[in-house]
Amino acid sequence: MSEVDDQIARSRAMLQRMAEDRGGAPRASRARRLQVRDLGRRLTRIAIAVAVILAVTTVAGLVLNGIGIMGAFAMIVAIVAAVLFFGARSTERPVSFERLAQSDVKALPAQTERWLSQQRPLLPAPAVQLVDRIGQRLDTLSPQLARVDNDTPEAQEVRKLIGEQLPAFVADYERVPAALRAQERNGRTPDMELVDGLRLIEQEIGDMTQRLAAADLDQLQTRGRFLELRYKDEAQG
Repeated sequence: MSEVDDQIARSRAMLQRMAEDRGGAPRASRARRLQVRDLGRRLTRIAIAVAVILAVTTVAGLVLNGIGIMGAFAMIVAIVAAVLFFGARSTERPVSFERLAQSDVKALPAQTERWLSQQRPLLPAPAVQLVDRIGQRLDTLSPQLARVDNDTPEAQEVRKLIGEQLPAFVADYERVPAALRAQERNGRTPDMELVDGLRLIEQEIGDMTQRLAAADLDQLQTRGRFLELRYKDEAQG
C-alpha cells in the first residue's frame, strides 16, 4: 500500500470514528454554544443596566447633595428589577416548527439544534442524551451542507429528515399526556418509542454525513494519486 493509500485509509477511519463515536467527552454542540453566548449577552446587559443605574444615582447625589434613604431604596429596587428583567429575557429568537420548514438547508442543522434544545425540559432523561448526540451529529453535518444547493436531492433528503420528520416525531410525543408516557400500549410505552426513534434518526444523520463526505474523500484520493504519479516518479527518476 502506498503512502497516499495510507492517508486515504486514515481519513476514512477518522470519518468512521466521527460518525460512530459513542463514548468519551462529547464536543459541545452548536446549540450549547448558543446557550453560552445567550448567557453571556444577558450578563452583559445586566452589567450595563447596573452601571447606568449607578451612574444616574451618582449624578443625582451630586446635584441634590445626597439621595437619602428613599433614593438608596429606589436604586436597589431598580437594580433588582434590571437583573430580573434582563436575566429572564433570552437574547436568542425561539425557533418554531414553521421556521424549521422554511430554513435554508445550510442553516437547517443549526436551527434544528436550537429547536431540539428548546424541547429538552419536556423529554425523559434517555431521550435527552440522544438529543445531545443528535446535536453533535448536526454540528458535524453542517459543514458538509455548505456546498449543497437547496434544490438538490441531497438537500431534500436532509430537509425531510431533520427539518420535518425529526421535529414532527418529537412533537407527536409531546402531545401525549405526561401521565400516559410511561404506560405500556401494545407492549411498548411512548417513552420507549421516542428513544428508539431518536436512535434511528441519529444513525441516519451519521450515514448522511458519510454519504456527503464521500465525494470529498474520493477527490482527496484522486488528487493524492495524481501527486504521487506526477512528483514521486519524477523524484525517483
